[in-house]
This record gives sequence, C-alpha cells and structure tokens, in this order.
Amino acid sequence: MTSSGFNPKSKRPLLALIGELPGQISALVKAELDAFKAEFTAKAKNFGIGASLFIVAGAFLFFALGVLVALFVILLALVLPLWLATLIVLVVLLLIAALLVLIGVNRVKAATKPDPEGVHASIRHDVDAFKGVGEYDHK
Repeated sequence: MTSSGFNPKSKRPLLALIGELPGQISALVKAELDAFKAEFTAKAKNFGIGASLFIVAGAFLFFALGVLVALFVILLALVLPLWLATLIVLVVLLLIAALLVLIGVNRVKAATKPDPEGVHASIRHDVDAFKGVGEYDHK
C-alpha cells in the first residue's frame, strides 16, 4: 500500500490519518515550493536571455547611428568641402543634444517642484489632525 495514493477500500483509523496529516502538509508545501522554484528559474532564464538580446540590439543600434552620421557627412561632402560638411553635422548634433538637455532639465524641474496641494500637504494636514492641531473636516 502506498501512502500517497487514495484507496477507498482501505480503512484506517482516524488517529492514524490525523498523524499522517503533518507529513502530507509538509510534502505538499515542499512540492509547491519546488514547482515555484522551477517556474521562477525558467522565467529568470528567459528574462536574462531577453535582456541580453536587448543589450546586443542596443549596441548594434549605437553603431548604426554612427554609420548614419557618417552618411550625412558623406552626403554633404558631395556638395561642400569635407571639413565643412563635418562641421555642419557636428553643429546640428550639438544643437540637438543641447535641446534635449534643456527639455530634460525642464522635465526634472517640473517633477521635483513642491506641490502645495499635493501629498506632502495632505500628510502634514493628517499629522496636524492627529495631534489635534488645526482644522479637520470629516469627509
């Protein structure tokens, strides 16, 4: 007779069944943990492979961007001297970078400026109400 299978013909006393319950529960918990560990390991492996592929693709895109910049220089060099074409592409890239920095600075300032009606004020209002200081309306 196996202890893991169900046999309706076997009659066992209730105390014996209750005595086996902790072992059955621990076996069930162990099996669930093993299944969770196997699932997590598979997902982590797939995530790692996917993240690695994104990094490699990013490296290729970086080099492709360099080739694109070189193409712009070569195209301008067809109608202008090479040094002037290179200078024009350099200035355009610097202007784009400066514009992106300005936009980024404005976004960071907007994200970090204090909001007088925001969460900080709400927490201060709740702390004051808890202390019994100030007004507190029951909404």
